[in-house]
Amino acid sequence: MKKHIKKIAALLAILILMPMGTALAIDTEVIDERWGKPVYVYGGGLSESEVQQTGKLLGITNYDNVNAMSVTGEDEIKYLGSGEGVTGDMISSVLVKKRGENYGVNVTIETPDKITQITADQYRNASITAGVTNADIIIASVKPVTGESALTGVYKAFDTSGEALNTVRMQVAQKELETTNDIAQENKDKSGFNINNLNQVIINVKQELGKVNTETGEVASLDEIRQFIEEAIVKYDLKEVVTSEQVNRLVQLFEEYQTSGAVNDAEVKEQLGILASQVKDKATQIYEDAKESGLLDKILSGIASFFQWVSSLIGS
Repeated sequence: MKKHIKKIAALLAILILMPMGTALAIDTEVIDERWGKPVYVYGGGLSESEVQQTGKLLGITNYDNVNAMSVTGEDEIKYLGSGEGVTGDMISSVLVKKRGENYGVNVTIETPDKITQITADQYRNASITAGVTNADIIIASVKPVTGESALTGVYKAFDTSGEALNTVRMQVAQKELETTNDIAQENKDKSGFNINNLNQVIINVKQELGKVNTETGEVASLDEIRQFIEEAIVKYDLKEVVTSEQVNRLVQLFEEYQTSGAVNDAEVKEQLGILASQVKDKATQIYEDAKESGLLDKILSGIASFFQWVSSLIGS
């Protein structure tokens, strides 16, 4: 029993220390002479007062230094090739700032209580698939939404800034977001499921597919795709959680990912490398900081004591 308690305590401590994302701030008091104004794309379903409220949530302090525009149902159809195209349903909003080379794609969700399903790393992953590079993206909503349409605003921000993204890749990115979100929602109540691990699986498989393309000049076969997925699921402790039917959906997703052109894009490979390093470094740094400060030992001790207490109650 003591051995099991220690294992459970260690696992819970790691989950407690797991990073939730890096907070971003985009300065709107000055104009970046190299990269220009950041772009504020607000949901077309918002009232004027809600547009102002959302801007405040995103940290906008001077609208003279921001390019502001709405995102509509027509934009959803244009960029995603799907959706019902209802402007009144467009609620989530974004503030996007282009950055320099080797920066990566960073995302902060300012209203996690309102963006109810999609995580920052899911947005980062899908944005990279679509071709977004080196940018800060802040997302917010004044009303509860799933968050699946926020990428439409990101794509419009890039398009209106003269960096049009590939339509096929944007559509695959949206399918990626929807597929990973569906799998996350289906597994959220299962013991052992962790959305961060699922995000790591997606990054890992993309990188493996990129390696195949680099080494052979070809795309991976369906059997290879399945193998990469299954190996990543084992690596990130989701073997007992993700079902065979969900694996089939991931195989289909990555087959489309390969044919979209993302797999042989040098910038995608670079951005994925930065993302993988950042995710790993954040987790490692927080763990090491907690260990060095003694916080980890305190968490382990407290959790272990709790389970010892529960065990004593059961045994009495």
